[in-house]
Amino acid sequence: MAIKYLGVNRFFHNRLDAQKLYQETGSLISASFCSVSAQFCGKSLFFTPNGTYDTNRRLVLSTLASNVSSRDGYYNVSVGEGPERIYALGLCIPGSDPKLCSDCIQPVSLALLQNCPNQTDSYQWGIKTMLCLVRYSNHSFFNSLNLQPVLKLCSPMNITGNVTEFNRIWANFMEDMITTLAASTSYERRHYAAKASHPIGLQRIYALMQCIPGVSVVDCESCLRQSVLKSLENCSGRKGSKIRRPTCFFRWEFYSYYGAFVDTDSSPPPNPQGPQFLPPNATENAIDGTNMSTRTILVIVAPAAIIVVLLALGFAYWKRIKSFKQMKLKPDDDITNSQPLRYDLKTIEAATNNFSGNNKLGEGGFGVVYKGTFPDGTEIAVKRLSITSRQGLQEFTNEVNVLLKLQHNNLVELLGYCLEGEEKILVYEFLSNKSLDVFLFDTMNQRQLDWTKRYNIIEGIARGILYLHRDSRHKIIHRDLKVSNILLDADMNPKIADFGLAKIFAMEQTRAETSKIAGTYGYMAPEYRMHGQFSMESDIYSFGVLVLEIINGKTCSSIYQTDGTSCNLVTYAWRLWRKGLALELMDSTFEEDYQSEKVDRCIHIALLCVQENPADRPNLSTIISMLTSSQITLSIPNKPGFYVHSRRLEAEGLKLFGTNSSLSINDDVSVTLV
Repeated sequence: MAIKYLGVNRFFHNRLDAQKLYQETGSLISASFCSVSAQFCGKSLFFTPNGTYDTNRRLVLSTLASNVSSRDGYYNVSVGEGPERIYALGLCIPGSDPKLCSDCIQPVSLALLQNCPNQTDSYQWGIKTMLCLVRYSNHSFFNSLNLQPVLKLCSPMNITGNVTEFNRIWANFMEDMITTLAASTSYERRHYAAKASHPIGLQRIYALMQCIPGVSVVDCESCLRQSVLKSLENCSGRKGSKIRRPTCFFRWEFYSYYGAFVDTDSSPPPNPQGPQFLPPNATENAIDGTNMSTRTILVIVAPAAIIVVLLALGFAYWKRIKSFKQMKLKPDDDITNSQPLRYDLKTIEAATNNFSGNNKLGEGGFGVVYKGTFPDGTEIAVKRLSITSRQGLQEFTNEVNVLLKLQHNNLVELLGYCLEGEEKILVYEFLSNKSLDVFLFDTMNQRQLDWTKRYNIIEGIARGILYLHRDSRHKIIHRDLKVSNILLDADMNPKIADFGLAKIFAMEQTRAETSKIAGTYGYMAPEYRMHGQFSMESDIYSFGVLVLEIINGKTCSSIYQTDGTSCNLVTYAWRLWRKGLALELMDSTFEEDYQSEKVDRCIHIALLCVQENPADRPNLSTIISMLTSSQITLSIPNKPGFYVHSRRLEAEGLKLFGTNSSLSINDDVSVTLV
């Protein structure tokens, strides 16, 4: 990616002016020169001003500040189709004040609009009172490692004293920070660390590291290590530096900044004796009986020390990469020899009180789910697969391998697994509100799901599927989207669960076929049920059924009377919509507390998703745009899949959709009829 740096050179006669500008703007300063401004505008691809791409860009950037600040400091989005599609990302420090985050994102977005008038790929780290990132492109970068271009920003002030000893302490501290960041299991503070060192003389090192959340741990480490090495190469002996890349940010100073160090702990002292610095005013040292100036010693020793530090960091990085490669699970690997996320059976038994019936959360064809609590108080959900399940090990291995590759707010988080003897156990984050069906289909709980909550659930599910289909490092087809596989956290935010049937596609792959039909019939797309063909479009069909259920408050197996015949939910919704009576599909518990235009629009979108021809179904990016923007015109839906045409087919339809049993296909795959 070719990028240009927009800057204005200025000569400083006063070092204090240079230091002040460095602290306030983070401008590049070398000797007495500095560069001001920090927009990086692509120079290899351009768009036509006021064209579709520019319109999409202005729309996204104009709302980015509010979206980032209202979503815990991170938001990514894509708008448009084909070459006009724009991908944008906004990021602030985890846990930052929403107003401060917005006040950082807003001027950065405006600066990119003004200073990058027709470039399709641009970004900027805002680094004044708050750290934030805004980037947009015509290709997806949310999960990609981009090391170039890099901007080096060095303090104009020199370190006094023993620079060699300081570089050693500094390198050890940075290595400790990267290791700690990589080992962190906190999703809220993923790929972020801010830490103050133990006192070094009368000062501390304040360092901050951050990567965009979508990249892997290995890629984040790679970006940060490259930045630490770049700081050593270009800013050795200076009192601070800032290294900015499209994927990560690294900064260190002798003072705190961004309000990021209020709750940080100091690291343990790197040397029990404390660092031994030369006196700042010393002019001579005795070596081998001769007097040498401090400057002469530094000229001799500093380059050698830097080489040693670079070699040490390089070796540590190589070992880290090697260990991650050894730990990584592949789709067909035998996970019995894998190290990450593994618990022993005794730990799980203790957490669940020996799988006590009092801890039981639910049960299905796969086995039983229990609530558990680790000794540190962490609550977990334990999925114990049935020992008699013939497909258990395959599903178990598949779910571990898939979930290890994924992390998103709208996907359930896999904490670990246990594989001992015949026991196959998955350990997830605990979600207090269980699954969506517990509320949606229960007359006592339905009223807790008002229209606003249901709409947010619909949007959250859509974003989760979009991540699976397009924004993760792997294209994932879920194949079993249904209400019981949508879990709810304490705030009723949805999380997609149960990846036992999920399939990983190559990025260029569009569909696959199987003779082993697996899933739940009421949610199956026609092409999958009849021909074993599954794709992103088959997941979208299932999503459409989900949306109709969420609005209606009844299962897709419920029987409806219309036009003198009985029919299923999909047929009933389409017939009502054709008559202009779509709002009659609504759950009666809404009463007057709903937005009729939004409800009608969601039903319309759901009917587009369940069309018989997969090519007629919109993709998830378009669906999210339809949900969030009333300005997008919706096309007229065609006849849905599994449309009940007559009384003769009605009987077959009722038999198919109205049964609660299990059907065995090819002896080893279970299909649920709801």
